[in-house]
Amino acid sequence: MNHVPFIAVEGPIGVGKSSLAEKISQHFHFHLLKEIVGENPFLSKFYEDMDEWSFQTEMFFLCNRIKQLEDIQKNCLQKGIPVVSDYHMFKNLIFAKRTLDRDHLDKYIRIFHILNENLPRPNMVIYLHANLDTLFSRIAKRGREYEKHIQESYLKHLCDDYEMYMDKFERENPDLPVLRINGDDLDFVENRKDLEKVLNQVENMLYKGADKQ
Repeated sequence: MNHVPFIAVEGPIGVGKSSLAEKISQHFHFHLLKEIVGENPFLSKFYEDMDEWSFQTEMFFLCNRIKQLEDIQKNCLQKGIPVVSDYHMFKNLIFAKRTLDRDHLDKYIRIFHILNENLPRPNMVIYLHANLDTLFSRIAKRGREYEKHIQESYLKHLCDDYEMYMDKFERENPDLPVLRINGDDLDFVENRKDLEKVLNQVENMLYKGADKQ
């Protein structure tokens, strides 16, 4: 790459985004950017009553992610320090379109585009996906209290939303490297060989063509 590497790891709830981002950070010595989740004061209420608390929840996430990107732009990317993040800003739109009513969604999208303007964008995306059994198994294993109320129908729709969005994202960004990883086939948390396979894929994509520059 002829620019500072900025990798975003994405996928639905429970797929292992944070775990993989941490392992990439450790292996390549990249700065790790982790989204604020448990600190969201509306999240538990959101899973209990999505209609009532969706707008507050999404706005909290949006404002915090904007601040995080501003910080890594100034403190890392402008100084040539590579970054790996366990989210991409496009996830805001995926979740908002799933949870907000039309009036709130229109307002949210306008705010999103205003705040997101001129912020750094990842130059590589890793998309993790898995079936519902795998996702719920991992959600149960990490034992977050506020995730106990996640409904199967919500997670199923979210997975479908991710699939559709990623297909669209790749069509609209043909020059942006996207690595798709099936979380049902590879357990990069518990299986060292699986992790090495993933890290090799990341390295090949990350430095593809670097020796030609």
